[in-house]
Amino acid sequence: MDVSSEASTLRVVIAKPGLDGHDRGVKVVARALRDAGVEVIYTGLRQTPEMIVGAALQEDADAIGLSVLSGAHMTMFGRVMELLAENDARDITVFGGGIIPEEDIPELERMGVAKIFTPGATTAEIGDWVRENVKALHTAG
Repeated sequence: MDVSSEASTLRVVIAKPGLDGHDRGVKVVARALRDAGVEVIYTGLRQTPEMIVGAALQEDADAIGLSVLSGAHMTMFGRVMELLAENDARDITVFGGGIIPEEDIPELERMGVAKIFTPGATTAEIGDWVRENVKALHTAG
């Protein structure tokens, strides 16, 4: 077994909520996580919070990663957190990135968002954070 065997048990839903049509960055992140041994379920563009949480529940995901460039991050992250709470799924780690002002990050953290990656974050930084901070929910225990 190699060192990445722990990461290979992680399942992460990566999503683009809202009407933003730019997906190059999120695809780069998804590929980097896959290369790091994480199982990635990419839901595609124009996802509603309901669709994203539904996918995470159906896929038995350990985490949800959101990419928001549209400025709707407070609404989108907030609704995802509400839906996770309503579905008794607060153990699913939520992280994200995109064009998110530094001054909004403390409020997102108060909502329960575990980490926000701002522009300039490297794929290695994101992969390392996921491996170190997301715990596998579906492993036998």
